[in-house]
Amino acid sequence: MRRNACAARGVAFSLLGGLLALALTACGGSAGKAGPSASGSGATSSAGADADRIEPLAGAAPVPVLPATVTSADGRKVTVTAADRIVPLTGGLSEIVFTLGLGKNVVARDITATFAQAAKLPVVTRAHDVSAEGVLSLHPTLVLAEDTTGPAEAIRQIRDAGVPLVVVKTATSLDDVGPRIDAVAAALGVKAAGDTLRARTAQRIDAVRATIPSTADKPRVAFLYLRGTASVYLIGGRGSGADSLIAAAGGVDAGTASGLDKDFTPITSEALVKAAPDVILVMTKGLDSVGGVSGLEKVPGVAQTPAGLDHRVVAIDDGTLLNFGPRTDSVLRRLTTGIHQKAR
Repeated sequence: MRRNACAARGVAFSLLGGLLALALTACGGSAGKAGPSASGSGATSSAGADADRIEPLAGAAPVPVLPATVTSADGRKVTVTAADRIVPLTGGLSEIVFTLGLGKNVVARDITATFAQAAKLPVVTRAHDVSAEGVLSLHPTLVLAEDTTGPAEAIRQIRDAGVPLVVVKTATSLDDVGPRIDAVAAALGVKAAGDTLRARTAQRIDAVRATIPSTADKPRVAFLYLRGTASVYLIGGRGSGADSLIAAAGGVDAGTASGLDKDFTPITSEALVKAAPDVILVMTKGLDSVGGVSGLEKVPGVAQTPAGLDHRVVAIDDGTLLNFGPRTDSVLRRLTTGIHQKAR
């Protein structure tokens, strides 16, 4: 994806669990910019300078106040005594660490951490395929994971080796942004920096929200998770993460509105026609994997939707779309602009 290259906020939960690992690996892990821009009438690409770089807090890097004991999202009490060798197991967690100003302490990355500052770090995990041996070979003093990170055996091996491992709740909505920042900052012993970053992020999101058009005629937006190289074609529903972003941007999540109660469901012509989206939201690498907008319109059912007929596609960088972190304001801005842009 995440994004400028290949990521998806490892946020695919139930059904996506196993499929996402395969799809992420299939789309590669280079850390360059996003794939080819969306093309075609009405298509919008999000590729831009801020899509593949993070913006650390201003000033000197914070000094961790350790030891710090925190409650991991899986209920365990974890004491962190050092943060000089950090391994975040998802791109979203890496983004928070780097934005807090501790990027120099990160010694490895997940394939979904595709922003420029992490590009030269060794890849030790691929979505849900964590390599315990790869992680431990770097002698980490702190490992950060999400509650969807796996396999469980790898997490157990890292903990059994005596390495502090803190699990952070996976985000599925804008309400999760602040708590995620707090959790990472607490584990790193930089609470003050966390407070600053949480406030900065909230202010930026609020600023975007203030620009969202107020209209009773809200566009219906369908989030399609695509990995053509792995034959993965899913439509988002309730709990996909995209539903929260679409609502915040002044739209209606077409999957949820059509009755999809699961986070992701395999695409069928019937499901898409019932969802009847005015706009289709995709990740840039996903769009690239099916051959751009023209290829997307060959996915069963897409051409029969209002979005397909009007060629209205919004492509947002894989590395940021579902991260729910310091760059979510940028995601929301692009989504707002894209879905409220009139068909040409």
